[in-house]
Amino acid sequence: MSDPRIKKLAKIMVEYSLKIKSGQQVHLQTSPLADEFNLAFIEEVTKAGGHVFTSNTIPGSAEVFFKHATNKQLDYVNPVNKLIVEKFDARMLVQANANTRELSGVDPKKTVRAQKAGAQMFKTMLRRIEKKQFAWCMTVYPTNALAQEANMSLNDYREFVYEAGMLNAKDPVALWKAEEKKQKKLANWLKGKNKVVLKGDDIDLTFSIKGRKFIPCAGDLNFPDGEIFTSPVENSVNGWVRFKYPALFGGQEIENIELWFENGKVVKEKAARNQELLTAQLNTDKGARVLGEWGIGTNYNIKKFSKNILFDEKLGGTIHLAMGLGFEEAGGKNTSGLHWDMLCDMAESEILVDGKLFYKNGKPAIK
Repeated sequence: MSDPRIKKLAKIMVEYSLKIKSGQQVHLQTSPLADEFNLAFIEEVTKAGGHVFTSNTIPGSAEVFFKHATNKQLDYVNPVNKLIVEKFDARMLVQANANTRELSGVDPKKTVRAQKAGAQMFKTMLRRIEKKQFAWCMTVYPTNALAQEANMSLNDYREFVYEAGMLNAKDPVALWKAEEKKQKKLANWLKGKNKVVLKGDDIDLTFSIKGRKFIPCAGDLNFPDGEIFTSPVENSVNGWVRFKYPALFGGQEIENIELWFENGKVVKEKAARNQELLTAQLNTDKGARVLGEWGIGTNYNIKKFSKNILFDEKLGGTIHLAMGLGFEEAGGKNTSGLHWDMLCDMAESEILVDGKLFYKNGKPAIK
């Protein structure tokens, strides 16, 4: 029996998140496992007068490619993807994994090389998103693989996903608009501030946000959503942080990461597991060791860590730090083929901004 929340989600994606208009070209990047959502989304775009181009990821194809690709193939930039990024009006990306560990046996150097090849295209996409020329949104369709990764049954994971998106409410869009107001209050308080100090059991870090802008996120780029973020001043980051939540890259887990920053760059890294992969990613290019993003999770409807950064970076009571590419929209200047989020628990921590308490023990402290 069809879940009515899937049709509700498709409608929200088209009308609220992507705001599809008649005549617009829309790329649906998805998987056959999500066909119930795919059909609902195509229906809503068609009703809105848009034109849908669908590309389906074949389960297992990424593993086949990376295990057999030559350097020439890793460096290849698909002209169809380039056309979509440069000319289309919107992209809907659906996560519906058959196997979240598909790339576990792949040489990290191969994924890094492919990432470098696509860096310029990724930068173009971000620039068009920031200029409101390209609407982009990512969501999840619950699968057994994603449920297993989150250590849940499929039924429980399905409820986790839809509760995180407030889809059980009669009017989810109204709730997301209310969430946006809360986020803007935090962003406005931070406007014009300079020095940030983060202290706790897992963090002792300082940096500047002078001249930087905080971006509220309430369902227009990711769904579910719930964060504010900026790009700190690149050469201002100093100190240490430990990420007790595992970071994932290409289906592999890197556990208990510790990073040491000096004048904006990671000068030492350590991990209890998969340190070689950690170092490989940080050596992607000269900008990969620079902090590109600081984000604060504001979605308290997300109740637990699920090993999916779409949810985890929004988790209330956490912050996330992303190595690599900064956001021009926020004032970021760092360029890199890497943008890799890592999650830090702030339950026993505080954030001071220009000497004033902004955040304590997992929640904002401002009035």
